[in-house]
Amino acid sequence: MAGQLEPPEAVLLSDFNNESESDVDTRREVRQLNLAAVATAGFTVLILLLSMVWNGDHSFDENDTLSDDWWSVPLEDRWQMDLNMTGERSQLPEKGPYNWTGPSEYFVEVDLPASEQDAGFPGPALMHIALWMPNVPEGTTVPVIATIHPYYDFGGEGIVGDDSNPNTVPDRGVGEWVLEQFVPHGYALAQVSTFGTGQSTHCQDVKGLGEQTGIQAAVEWLGTQEWSNGNVGLMGKSYAGTTNWEAAQNPSEHLKTIVPISGSIGVQQMFYRNGSSESRAMLYDALYEGATADATEDDMRMCSDDAIGPVSPFTTWAGAGLGGDEWNDYWDERYHLQDVIDNYEGSVYIVWGLQDWNVDPYHAFPTYQMLNDAGIHTRVIAGQWAHNYPDQPEIHGGLGSGYGEEAYPNMSRMDWAIEMWNWFEYYLKGNGEEPAAHAQMQTHDGRWHVEETWPPEDIEWMTMDVSTWDSSGGMSVSTSSSLTLTSPPMEEDLHIQGMPTFHVRANTGLCNGGQLFVTMRDATEDLRLGHATMDVRYRDGGYESQAASPLSEYTMMMEFNPMDVRVPAGHSIELIITEAGEDYLPSPCAAIGMTISGGEQPLGLPLTDRGENADEWFNVPPWWNFQSVE
Repeated sequence: MAGQLEPPEAVLLSDFNNESESDVDTRREVRQLNLAAVATAGFTVLILLLSMVWNGDHSFDENDTLSDDWWSVPLEDRWQMDLNMTGERSQLPEKGPYNWTGPSEYFVEVDLPASEQDAGFPGPALMHIALWMPNVPEGTTVPVIATIHPYYDFGGEGIVGDDSNPNTVPDRGVGEWVLEQFVPHGYALAQVSTFGTGQSTHCQDVKGLGEQTGIQAAVEWLGTQEWSNGNVGLMGKSYAGTTNWEAAQNPSEHLKTIVPISGSIGVQQMFYRNGSSESRAMLYDALYEGATADATEDDMRMCSDDAIGPVSPFTTWAGAGLGGDEWNDYWDERYHLQDVIDNYEGSVYIVWGLQDWNVDPYHAFPTYQMLNDAGIHTRVIAGQWAHNYPDQPEIHGGLGSGYGEEAYPNMSRMDWAIEMWNWFEYYLKGNGEEPAAHAQMQTHDGRWHVEETWPPEDIEWMTMDVSTWDSSGGMSVSTSSSLTLTSPPMEEDLHIQGMPTFHVRANTGLCNGGQLFVTMRDATEDLRLGHATMDVRYRDGGYESQAASPLSEYTMMMEFNPMDVRVPAGHSIELIITEAGEDYLPSPCAAIGMTISGGEQPLGLPLTDRGENADEWFNVPPWWNFQSVE
């Protein structure tokens, strides 16, 4: 059972990263208004301003108010709102009335299962929490928005560069944004270090059961404090998004919502697409261990999985057909989604970039639909950005052609803070109406549309036999050869929504394996549209391998990454088939390769008909009218 321990010294830090007091006040300028207490706001603000005595508090300008119900503006009308779009991130239209204090620091002792009682770190297993609190009236309870990850005090000591900031400094991803936008409206902010990182003890069990247990204990603690209203939400990007799924595997009753932003649903799922291995899979565990362990006498944080983890990627890549991916439960322990579907009763807001190559968007789709089908209220927003947040126009502007550039500047959602306001107000405070479970999607050329399901229920499949297309490069695919197939011009406009399929027959040649990487392009525009990859040992899709033999023909049931693209009439589609591509490793049989067999080779395209005036289309706030566009 998790319990609070007194830290070595409880602190309230007013010095954020050695900034001056004036710098701190400027950086922390609150950008929001009070929602819940409009009638008493003037009196409350006056009392709060008179009572602020510590140098970390922030002033509230009572003239900086709006009287309209901005939170209730429908999605399709937000583009007409008078929003402050001059900053790097989305801002709420009103400032909140509360200043804040913090951070205070706490250690939560975690009762680990016997299997996770690893040697290497003396003393109890402790999760370290930094907490910022709004200065609400005495007796008022508040919900918590927490972000959890290993990147606090990450690196350093000559291992991997300089240390990152500790969790007592608001991080630039979620922490600082929540502190400025939501804490003044009566939310607490918590930043939590996972085991083996920052001041949290034990060993770093990268996304394993030990880490999951520690995260769940931290959530339970946050939901049971006397100042808490009992409702906890998690939010974070990348690893900090994965911890959201980990918390929901065996969730505390206090976990009401999660907002995973490009957070993987499983470790194997992140590194292998139908068995095709990403290059970083081979060093994943080792690099994390090296960056967090300083290799000093009091910091030898060794988990048993530190030995198993580095071996599993290699055996999965080289010996999958011989059961090399199933010799232990390493992957199963780090698959989060099924436990969430089975156990979680809260809500989920999925945020993803359709051009994310760090954690590919197939983690979001069909996950979104699977969660809703399981009765878990889920919303998704997916734009043509990369491994980023929806509201980062300066970063979005650096994308390349075929990798999001065509959607800029419309991809940047500077109304996203309103999205999150309505979500957190309902699930953490019980205010307002329950937000709709829908998918906000963006086409590759920048147009936004909202769908009740994704892929939409009204898709119609078009099947094209690519064996009839023009070809170049020969039918052999290896490290030294590729195949290009080009369709006739399309007779009508195509809106592809979903995961196209390509069922291709291929021969293994003299090796017992092989791999295909397929890039779909608009040949007329010379523009990348999407990709698919598959190891022949995973020819039925998914993560279950089968043996493959030399000189054998197999049908590889390939599925493209999620796509929302439009191909105009008169344009041709092109498939470029290679042995490996982008950040994927060549297969163990790459030099010999595979040969595309004769006969029908069907490409399936999921299509919808969204006319120019369809109800699904909506505009977004034109931030580019207020900021320079490079």
